[in-house]
Amino acid sequence: MTPTAARRLLLVHAHPDDETLTTGGTMARYAAEPDTAVTLVTCTLGEQGEVIPPELALLDAENADQLGGYRIGELAGACTALGVTDHRMLGGVGRWRDSGMALAGHGVRAATPEVLHPRAFARTESFDAQVDALVEVLEEVRPQVVLTYGADGGYGHPDHVRAHEITVAAVERVPARLYFTAIARSGLDAGLAGLDAAQPFRVPAPDELPSVPDDEITVRIDVADQRERRIAAMRAHATQIALWQSGAAVAYAMSNLVAQPLLDVEEYVAAQRDTPLSDDLFTGVTA
Repeated sequence: MTPTAARRLLLVHAHPDDETLTTGGTMARYAAEPDTAVTLVTCTLGEQGEVIPPELALLDAENADQLGGYRIGELAGACTALGVTDHRMLGGVGRWRDSGMALAGHGVRAATPEVLHPRAFARTESFDAQVDALVEVLEEVRPQVVLTYGADGGYGHPDHVRAHEITVAAVERVPARLYFTAIARSGLDAGLAGLDAAQPFRVPAPDELPSVPDDEITVRIDVADQRERRIAAMRAHATQIALWQSGAAVAYAMSNLVAQPLLDVEEYVAAQRDTPLSDDLFTGVTA
């Protein structure tokens, strides 16, 4: 297939909901721009996720083990809200399973579980096949820009780390401009300081939520105009995201119920060092 859009953005995410939490505004912004294509690659169905609504709790892996199938519908709803029409499951639906995570003993940090499912995404022996599957998508789409997580996966989740590793390897074979998701420390601190006192979640301890020094940020995308689309996408992921809204005030939390602010900027770090600060992922990109 020959790509038709002049600008092509591809995102690699580990589980349904990750696309909305870290890049939802970016996806919505570029999906709405002319002659721009957005492709989302999701690596697992998120089968091991913890379920927030009590009425859906029995979907989880320890009971009916139907959460992955349910989250396909949630992801479809989020993509619709964000205006994204090109979504791929890496290797096909259900090829690799959510690895789950263990708590790392500090804040929201995660680690690899001692025992992995035979189809777990983080298994060492699956790496080459995963890279090949992603290369196949890259060769078809030919994106100029690729987004995924940094080397630590943002907070240590083994599937986020693996998504980073296979994306770096795949981009070496099919070159593109590569960026990693991040949150600048000052922006996160300002957002947390501005949380409405009425929001119901636990305010995080200092440095509990992951962030990076401000001077590491390479691209800052203004996503204020995509706010309502992002909120709608969060609501679509009801098993994973608890959302509180009162007028213009918004806070959200995962199953740990730690409060996070909805920031109007999404930020990225370039894989290539010494990249100048920009407000557009496609700055300097030619078709």
